[in-house]
This record gives sequence, C-alpha cells and structure tokens, in this order.
Amino acid sequence: MSLRRKLLLVALCTLALPVAGWLYVRQMETLLREGQVQALTASARALARSLLVSGAALPAGGEGWYVQRAETPITVDGYGDDWAPLTPWSQPLGTHAKLLLAEDADGFYLYAQVRAVRRVRADAGDANALQADHLVLSLERDGQRRRYLLASAAPGPFAARVLDPPAAGFPDSLSGQWQEDGSGYRVELRLPREAAFDRLGVGVHDGGAADADPLGVDSRPLWRYSAALAQELSLLAPDGTRARLLAPPGWVLARSGRLAGTGADGAQPGWFAALVYRSLLARRLEDAQPWTDDAPRLDLPEIARARAGEPAAVWRAGETRGSVVLAVAAPVGPPDELHGVLLLEQASRTVPLLANRALLGLLLTSFGVLLVAGLILLAFATRLSMRLGRLRDAAERAQQADGRLDGLFAKGRFPMSEAPDELGDLARSFERLFEAVGGYTDYLRTLASKLSHELNTPLAIVKSSLDNLEHALASRDALPAEARPYLDRARDGVARLGTLVRAMSEASRMERAIAAAEAEDVDLREVVRGCAEAYRPLAGARRLECALPEAPLTLHCAPELVAQALDKLFDNALSFTPPDGWLRLSLRARDGGAEIELANQGPPLPAAMQGRLFDSLVSLRDKATPGDAPHLGLGLYVVRLVAERHGGAAAARNLEDGGGVAFILFLRGLPRQRLA
Repeated sequence: MSLRRKLLLVALCTLALPVAGWLYVRQMETLLREGQVQALTASARALARSLLVSGAALPAGGEGWYVQRAETPITVDGYGDDWAPLTPWSQPLGTHAKLLLAEDADGFYLYAQVRAVRRVRADAGDANALQADHLVLSLERDGQRRRYLLASAAPGPFAARVLDPPAAGFPDSLSGQWQEDGSGYRVELRLPREAAFDRLGVGVHDGGAADADPLGVDSRPLWRYSAALAQELSLLAPDGTRARLLAPPGWVLARSGRLAGTGADGAQPGWFAALVYRSLLARRLEDAQPWTDDAPRLDLPEIARARAGEPAAVWRAGETRGSVVLAVAAPVGPPDELHGVLLLEQASRTVPLLANRALLGLLLTSFGVLLVAGLILLAFATRLSMRLGRLRDAAERAQQADGRLDGLFAKGRFPMSEAPDELGDLARSFERLFEAVGGYTDYLRTLASKLSHELNTPLAIVKSSLDNLEHALASRDALPAEARPYLDRARDGVARLGTLVRAMSEASRMERAIAAAEAEDVDLREVVRGCAEAYRPLAGARRLECALPEAPLTLHCAPELVAQALDKLFDNALSFTPPDGWLRLSLRARDGGAEIELANQGPPLPAAMQGRLFDSLVSLRDKATPGDAPHLGLGLYVVRLVAERHGGAAAARNLEDGGGVAFILFLRGLPRQRLA
C-alpha cells in the first residue's frame, strides 16, 4: 500500500468524530424523551386524581358488558353481516360463545354466537325448554330484574318466554331471530329504546350439560361511551394532548382533545429528515396502528401495567410525518378499587427537530473537519511521496551497473541532504554511502592498470633471471635433463602472467575508448549486414542466417562500437557452435531503440552462470592446455560496456527447444551533444 493510501486510511480514522457525535445526539435525544415522559406522567397522575375527587361518573370495579355505537343500521335477521365492523371487539360469553352489544337511535341490539356441534332443540314455551339449548337474558335496574328464556326448535323468528313477574320499565315480551349452521347457532334481538336497565345478565346453556344451572346468568354492569365523561376530560386534560378514559379491560368510555403535531416553531420536517430521525436517532418506536382513535377497545401492555397500579409510558410513531407520540397510561384509583385507566397522549415534533438539527450541524462540522484533515494529510503525503521519489530517483541514477557514479556529486550534494528532518538524515546517509562506494569503485576500476604497471617490472626481472639462469647452466653443461621441464613450466607461467597483465591494461584502455567514442546517425541495417558478410568466411561449413527489417532503422550511435560488440558475440558463438551447426543474426526495432540478437546452435548455458556472463574475467570455455594463450573472458564484458554506453543492456538466454543460446544486445542510442 502506498504512503498516500496509508495516510488516507489514517485520515478516515477521523470518522470516529461523527460517530461519537452521533452517539452523543442519541443520548441527548434519550434525555429529552425521559424529561417528556416524567412531565406527561405527572400530568396523567394529576388528571386521574382530579377525576376521582371531582365525582365523575366513573365505572365501578370488576367486569362489565361494553355497548358499542352502531354506525350503520342493524337488521335483526340472525346473520352477522351487519355486525362485521364490530366483530373484532366481540366479548367472550362463557367458554364457547361470543357476545356483541350495540345501540343506536332505534334501540338496543344483542347478537350472540354459540359454538355447538351437538344440538338439543326446543321452543321457549316447551316444557323441556330448560333441558334444551337455550339462552337466559336478565335485565336489571335498581335491584329489580326480569329474566327471559330464549330458545327455538328451528331457525327463524322466536318469542322469548318471560321467567319473572312484570316490572316497571322492563318489556313484557321479547322476540328475535334464531339461525343455525354446522358450527352452532346465532341469536339476534332488539330491545326497545324505552327499556331502562343498567345491568345485563346473559347465560348460555348446553342441553347436554346436566350439572349446570339452566337459569344461571353472567350479570355485569353496562359500559358505554359517555359524553359527560368526555366533557369532564376536556376540561381537565392539558392542552395539546389527547386523553382517553378506559374501563379496566380497556374499553373506551370517554375521549377528548386531539394530537397537535407541530413543533415549537411550527416547522414540519421533510421526508428525508423524518427518515434520518427514524433510522439513526430514534429509539425503538411502537407501531401506531394499535393506538388508533377509532377502536372501542385498546389491548396494550401499557394498559395491563396500569391496571396493576403502575404507570407506564411508551413512544410510538405519530400519525403525521416526522412526529412521534408519547403515551402514558395511569391507573384511576388504587389497584384494589380500580375505576379505570387514563391514557394520555402527546404528539411532538420538537424532539425530532432538535435531534435532527443537532445531528445535521454535527455532521456538517465533522465532515468539514474530516475534509480539511484529509486534504492536509493528502498534501503532506503527496509532498512526502515526491521527496521520497526524488531520493529513489537519485539513488537509481547515482550508480551505474559497473559501480561507477554518473557525476551526481560533481554537480552538488545529494538531493535534500540539507533538509533538517528525517529525510535529510536519510539523504545524508545516502550521500556518505555513495561517497564510500564511489571511492571504492574508483579504486577497483583503476586497480587493473595499477597492477599491470606494478607487475611489469617484477615479471621482467623474473623472465630475465630465468633466461640468464638457463644460459649460465647451458654454457657450463650443468643443466640436468630432469630440471628442463621445471624451467619450461616457469617460463610458461611467466608468459601467462605477462598476458594477464597486458589484458588488464587493454581492458582499462578499452573502457576509456568506449567512453570517448563519438556518435552519429547510422542505419543499423547496414552495420549488421556488413558484419554478417564479414563473418561468412569465418563460419566455414556452419550456416549463417541474417534477418533485417525492411524499413531503415536509424540510431544515433557509435557504429564502430556496435561492430566491435558484434565481433565479440560472433567470436563467442562460433567457439560453441558445432562444425555443421547454424548461427542466426537478426535486427529489429523495440521500445524506441534497436535489438540485435545472435543465436547459435550449441550447448545451453548453465543456470548458475547466466547472471555472470557479462562480467569481467568470466569464461565458459575449456581451460587452455599448457603453452596455449589463456582465455580471459573479456569479450562479453566489452559487449556489456557497449550496450550500457548506448543506454541499453546485454542479456543471454537459452532457446526454447534447448538446442542453443541467444545473446541479445539492446541499444537506445547515445545522447546528442548540444552546441553551446
């Protein structure tokens, strides 16, 4: 990973700032919520106590039958189609029946649905009516009651049998509709509006149950929505809240007010702000559907907690965009004398607006700081990368392949060696290193010429001493025959040492000659073609091929150096090519320069020697026999010097089929000299 990317990664760590701010805003939003919960809970408690002391007509404790308001006309036919809107809030009656009660301007309606797989049928007037499937209806008021037996032997209209003496305010007869199907039977009837009763008892009896009381009823007070209680709530409830008084099981007895969803400044957040609040800031919100204002009964966990005597609060989604609603349920009365549950709701956009604004300001500030920090780090990383690149380029240019320096220090000190920071220390270390390497390289480069100069005199003394020794012994006839081979070996060793000394001197002169060669624009095709024609007589029976490009290949170079390098390559290839083998010389353009390849048939290169072929005094030829001139391995070294002088390189590789070797000379050209 590059330095700039690493610093960019470090800059991204500043993202912890907006994350910490986001957590802070969430905590702030939680604190605002808790403050509102405490305030609304106190209001609910105060309102519940006010209802108790004001003498409002609160429901008594225990169970009751809730009478719903019939919004659509109900036809008494024994079928439940008219009751469909009210069916979700049916009340259990016994273990296998449901009861629905409703009223409108025309009267009071009762609809009972009983599940019974096995039926015992009889009419209400039959003697065995109490042993058949039947319902008992009890109307009660001020300690008086009147009971009615509801039974029918067949589907259709029925007439109830009165079980008690006449009483004022109670009807003398009842009629209704009885319908049956495979799952059981349904009873529907209407009581006249004039019937005055405040308690209702209903009993469902199975004709097959002999141990049950055939006249038993479940008598409960009637609960219904009260306009008087609603008026009382509207006078006591705080502004901007919706209050609902519930019976202990959750039936709505009164409601007042409505949810006011505007914020402190009347602003309304957009859909994006609402989405941000719901997704990033708001704690879990309950669904708004169970809290609908149209439901006659609310069955919620908060109401169950309030029935146990403990106020409960919950945050839910509001009905309008971007709003939240706080609902508090408080008990009305102590748990042992519970009269109901007070539900107080307050809609608020203030909390979302404040949280959104705080988050937006924090994000803008954080991302601004992040952007500035990122730009600063990017600029710093770019400058640092450029300075490191200068050091790298200077280090790569400072030393050539043969260890010589390219005159970098002749123009001044190493780049950035004057800098006072750590890069300056590194540059100064490079400078000292290259100075030491340059001095050692100069010493090694001149060592050959120094050795050749210093060894010439000792070698001449040894050679003359051997000559004088041989002449003195021969003149006296004192040279033993067995000493002659030792004397010849000494002469041969001195000759070999002389050859090595001369070769080292020639190598030094050759380096200077290559460095001083003058360049010109030359068509390399003519140079390679001329060399190939000169090599054909030397190849003998060997086959020599020459492949040249059709278009001219002009290069600014020293043609005599190129020819000299080709001579060395050809001499090397010829020594390894069998007498009936082949050689192939080719020229082609490559990468803004030229590539000359000389391939020959012969043994492959050893893997251990491929990287050292072009070094000085390295040879793969067989060791010379005594008396022969030694092979010094300077030919390929000259090829490398010529290639580097032309800005290229020399390389060698084995052919793909393993039948030979190819030597490649890549030339870019000599730099053109500018006229002052």
